[in-house]
Amino acid sequence: MWVLLAILAYALPLLEPPFITTPGVDFGGVLFVVTMYMLVALGLNIVVGYAGLLDLGYVGFYAVGAYTAAILTSFHANWPLLFALPIAVLASTISGVLLGAPTLRVRGDYLAIVTLGFGEIIRLVAVNTEWLGERKGISNVARPPSVGGTEGLFEIPHLYWGDGTVLIDTQDTTKFLVFGVLDQIPYYWLGLTVVIIMLFADYLIKNSRVGRAWEATREDEDAAELMGVPTFRFKLLAFATGAFIGGLAGALYASRQNFINPDSFLLLFSILFLAAVVVGGQGNRWGVLVGATLVAYLPQRFREFDDFRVLVFGLALVALAILRPEGLFPPRRTVRAKQLEQELEELEVGTDGEEKAHA
Repeated sequence: MWVLLAILAYALPLLEPPFITTPGVDFGGVLFVVTMYMLVALGLNIVVGYAGLLDLGYVGFYAVGAYTAAILTSFHANWPLLFALPIAVLASTISGVLLGAPTLRVRGDYLAIVTLGFGEIIRLVAVNTEWLGERKGISNVARPPSVGGTEGLFEIPHLYWGDGTVLIDTQDTTKFLVFGVLDQIPYYWLGLTVVIIMLFADYLIKNSRVGRAWEATREDEDAAELMGVPTFRFKLLAFATGAFIGGLAGALYASRQNFINPDSFLLLFSILFLAAVVVGGQGNRWGVLVGATLVAYLPQRFREFDDFRVLVFGLALVALAILRPEGLFPPRRTVRAKQLEQELEELEVGTDGEEKAHA
């Protein structure tokens, strides 16, 4: 079932189902953005969902990865993207450690304010630093290497959905793993592959000693510390791991865009990344993937309602906060804890009623 689902995901931009395709916007490009939101949501879920650390400046790590890749492949050097990617994720990981080391000793709202400032500092540094291109940004960021040159190994036709008929359109084709300007589908395939790899890594780390230490820290940091869990070390590890994934997403985004500037990393994106985690259900890897899909896809699907889509999205978030405060797909542990709490309340009410009756 999982293999069939993966095949369907890879084939989705070639099938172009009329009920989910995005009119007026390149469907492959929209799907690539969805995969980047998925990747970012997985990284932020480690920080917010697993370790319980509220991070409002996650776009800063995204920007560090993007700018590192742009600098090394275009602005100050001409490295291939495959060589620049490890340096980009290393730079973002180091930035996560440098941010976390002095700030993770504070909690709650104070940590949120510090991370919020970090995201804005990164953007303002990019705006005011000539070495980073200032407001002009950086163009000609290297693309991933194409397989088989510009012609590719072979071409894959798309489907054409006519009036009640489905045909193979040989005039509309995608060159297999040719990363060009017009066709965004190979970028989507690359992004989806990275998401699947990160999902597997997320599964392994969540079910390891590290994942259990994050969960203990999230539930009660003081109790975890008393039980021998070095909470600060594991919180720092969560920050570094989240920064690693955020930097990777930023580098891939810069490569696909071929151009970045400070306006690509506004505070709004941090809020959207956090919304994806909260909407899907923080702490549930599958939930945050659904949340990321909704946050990235729906505004593009309904672009014809451009004047109202942000308003509708905000109203949907408010309704979700009221009706499903744990998100659409909360972790099973959260659901069980809530059910147990309700059962205990019912038992307490029943016990109080019996005591009053005896009295």
